[in-house]
Amino acid sequence: MLPAYRAFRGALLHAVAVTCLAVAGAGTVAAQPTPAVDELPPGQEVSDTVIELAGWIVATGDNQGYPFAIMDKQAAQVLVFGGDGRLRGAAPGLFGSAIGDHTAPGIAGLALREIPGRDRTTPAGRFIGGFGPSIDAGRVLWVDYDSAVSMHPTATGVPAERRPERLASPTPEDNRVTHGCINVSPGFYEHVVTPAFERGGVFYILPETLALEEVFPEFARSRDVAQRGKRRGARAAAGR
Repeated sequence: MLPAYRAFRGALLHAVAVTCLAVAGAGTVAAQPTPAVDELPPGQEVSDTVIELAGWIVATGDNQGYPFAIMDKQAAQVLVFGGDGRLRGAAPGLFGSAIGDHTAPGIAGLALREIPGRDRTTPAGRFIGGFGPSIDAGRVLWVDYDSAVSMHPTATGVPAERRPERLASPTPEDNRVTHGCINVSPGFYEHVVTPAFERGGVFYILPETLALEEVFPEFARSRDVAQRGKRRGARAAAGR
């Protein structure tokens, strides 16, 4: 049985549900869930890659029944799903100030001020994380403990960084400001992120410099197969 998705930017949820059914082949639609929290700026789109990845995760069970999040650095978006695959919410996020998908060796052992600017990246990949202690910030949600990347609510921190203002802006261009961690609004963190990942979950961070095939090879292959099938179908229809 596959989950259904209630209206949240109707096209987004409809596309995710259709993708799930197309990849899995069939399924019975479940009861409508509680409406998802929508904090994305008005008119801001969610990419086809995010929609297709969400469908693939649900259809293949890649999340193994755990809640999961998909993060699109280029669009500065964070989408949170329950273990049943239902969208819980979507919101803008702040990400590492440096463009890149790598994790610098030994970065977890450095103080924030010691991290070179070029290495203040939010790494791309699939990570299994959860809440745990930290040295200087109490209990945090670790996205990837080995690279010291966590998700936490935006705080004023250094006033000159204007993190709350950047998060509230309507475009993603100014959302690159952290040392690598992911920031979301305090309300989104409290009402969506914390309850979703109380017992851990899976985090998918899309690449921005690496090829999708390098970071999520199984998903990329599945998408290529689906796209080739669509092209063959279109050519067959045109030849009738």
